[in-house]
Amino acid sequence: MKTLKNILGIVAAAATMTACVGDLNVTPIDPNANTVDKVLTSQAALDSYISGVYLGFATSGYYGPNGSPSISGLDGGASQYIRGLYHHEELTTDESLCGWNDQTIKNFHYMNWTTDDTFIYAFYSRIFMQVASANEFIREVKNLSNYDTSVISRYVDEARVLRAIAYYHALDCFGNVPFATEDDIVGVNPSQISRADLFTWLEKELTSIIDAGNLPGKNNVAEGHVSMGAAKFLLAKLYLNAEVFTGAPRWNDCANVLKSLMGDGYSLHTSSAGVYPAYQELFLADNNLCTDEIIFSIQQDGVYTQSYGCTNYLIFASTGGAMDPDVMGISSGWGGLRMTPEFYAKFSDDDQRKLFYTETQQADIDDVGEFSHGYAFMKFRNRTRNGGYGKEAGFVDTDFPMMRYADVLLMAAECQARGASIDGLDAFNQVRARAGLAPVSSLSLDEILDERARELYQECWRRNDLIRFGKFTSGYTWQWKGEVKEGKDVDSYRTLFPIPDSDRLANSNLEQNPGY
Repeated sequence: MKTLKNILGIVAAAATMTACVGDLNVTPIDPNANTVDKVLTSQAALDSYISGVYLGFATSGYYGPNGSPSISGLDGGASQYIRGLYHHEELTTDESLCGWNDQTIKNFHYMNWTTDDTFIYAFYSRIFMQVASANEFIREVKNLSNYDTSVISRYVDEARVLRAIAYYHALDCFGNVPFATEDDIVGVNPSQISRADLFTWLEKELTSIIDAGNLPGKNNVAEGHVSMGAAKFLLAKLYLNAEVFTGAPRWNDCANVLKSLMGDGYSLHTSSAGVYPAYQELFLADNNLCTDEIIFSIQQDGVYTQSYGCTNYLIFASTGGAMDPDVMGISSGWGGLRMTPEFYAKFSDDDQRKLFYTETQQADIDDVGEFSHGYAFMKFRNRTRNGGYGKEAGFVDTDFPMMRYADVLLMAAECQARGASIDGLDAFNQVRARAGLAPVSSLSLDEILDERARELYQECWRRNDLIRFGKFTSGYTWQWKGEVKEGKDVDSYRTLFPIPDSDRLANSNLEQNPGY
């Protein structure tokens, strides 16, 4: 499915690794024999170097699924970027819970995490490792003189977008965070930036990237790489959440970016090429073919990017009990992830996105640790659109679609409902039509929130959405929220996660978020 074999990751790691990001065919570089200034003498070397920045979103480390993870002292699977994002954005909501007894994993759904939570530290560390990786790439590459300047500009702007993704997640989850760019001195503790100031920096950074025009458009981007569409998507997300991040709404600014993005050639994936519905094809082992809708994805390959995180986690942890692992395209299930009955109730029987396992399961979750309590997910699978399988049964080929055009359309609907000038109703009905549902004649915020739940579940947007709609800590309850079966409201400060104790001890510049 993917073609990258051996790539060089972050130079500071001083390691040659086997992995896969995009469609770059590169040759390993021996960092023990070469330094950056010596090896960056060809296009292949530059390809190899930036692949390491992409790799940080896809795997835990450089030597297999749990071999020498990049963040020391943590399990390789638990410290993988997308798995950590899922913990924070999905397990904290009505959408998902995990029944394992792994340390504090249940505390995410209970919403009673503390400042020394291992999983919070893991994701926080992964975010800032990604920032450091991008900073190092930009620092080393931007002044190279042995390349065409357009090539350098494109690769530097790719790294800037990848850094912006990490900073966006920091802004969303942690608010006031340590901040550094390629211009800061390496080895010096970074200062803390306020949430509002980080918003402003991201706005300027993404606007600068878009205005420069160095990134390729939809039809020219290499597989697995960020495009101009990815930069616009992230800027739209920033404006969509501006009121949460800064206190001031920016709905018209969001709508203007969306209008530009909606003219870039993307469309909903509506035609099924195989045995699965079109919507399901977006989450299969050959979903790299869905370039009509997927704007940016985190690449996975069952041979070359083996990980216990990313979509491997989503597929294996969603499979358990009496479920047939073969249907999911895997060897066996881990039996962890399910949904609450409140989330399941949002789907009508004729909704083609209702991809759940209900046989031998009960809707109510009487026991969080019992996999058969709560319906299970069958959205992500290691099967191909023609009914085949991924390369391996033990690791999956399914990419994680971080940015999709369906989300663009739903953002447009929300902007219209909140007063912006954009045709969001037609956009909203396009999404419903693909799901097999009748159009609506008007837009309400409650229905938009529910439609986002139905369309984007397991894609790590739910917490972000519930906060923006004022229904995360209060105003809406689900089973086991607040650690009681019937659910209860929790303190409002939990819209942000704490700065981990370990980082505050290491960096005296950091102040804890309120409430912790």
